[in-house]
Amino acid sequence: MGRLEGKVAIVTGGARGMGAATCRLFVAEGARVVIGDVLDAEGEALARELGDAARFMRLDVSDEQNWARVADATVEQFGRIDVLVNNAAVLMFGAITELSKRDFERAVSINLVGTFVGIRTIAPRMIAQKSGSIVNISSVDGLRGVNALAAYVSSKWGVRGLTKVAALELGHQGVRVNSIHPGGVNTAMSNPAGAPLDEINKHYTHVPLQRVGLPDEIARATLFLASDEASYCNGAELSVDGGMAAGAYYPGLPGAPF
Repeated sequence: MGRLEGKVAIVTGGARGMGAATCRLFVAEGARVVIGDVLDAEGEALARELGDAARFMRLDVSDEQNWARVADATVEQFGRIDVLVNNAAVLMFGAITELSKRDFERAVSINLVGTFVGIRTIAPRMIAQKSGSIVNISSVDGLRGVNALAAYVSSKWGVRGLTKVAALELGHQGVRVNSIHPGGVNTAMSNPAGAPLDEINKHYTHVPLQRVGLPDEIARATLFLASDEASYCNGAELSVDGGMAAGAYYPGLPGAPF
């Protein structure tokens, strides 16, 4: 029996990258999955690949009506919602003095507001069935500051805080809420040029494991928190970052790789 046997999950940003890896793993572990994304062609292709256990539904996570439609359609087709993975995100680069208000607001709208609207829409259905697991994909950059990523960092710190509040408010109603904090992961968002892993890993010498992460590694962590194996995890932060958040190296001193 799969670790999510009989469960129904919605995965936002599910058409590619970490989201697609999560959808594939969830289906392999017995779940039925709704792939929520604005990438129609990629989402539909993934749904075809996964067969009857998956449906693609167009979802702009910042839009309340989109969320209501997807929630209703999921229950209509699959009968319930057991797991919500808030994964959809955008990455904006720019120094604070150069970043436009429009770009800052877009990152917050998708990364943070989208997570909030998703929780607000889906949680009542989980409360009614007295069970559910919500996994919010924050970031290692939701644990620290990073230059040139003011919008992204702000939004991911917000996801971290929202997770804590939701865990307090929903935990006593049977719904667990936890966050995952990936480090650098080899996806189209962080590696749009499709550079080979050997080249990318040269930029990760500051990470104790000396390499970039892979989408499947994030998916496996998400599976754990979504499953009943994490039945006593609520409000937790799970870093999947190769040790990036553990600290920093002083170059040349004992214990450093450079």
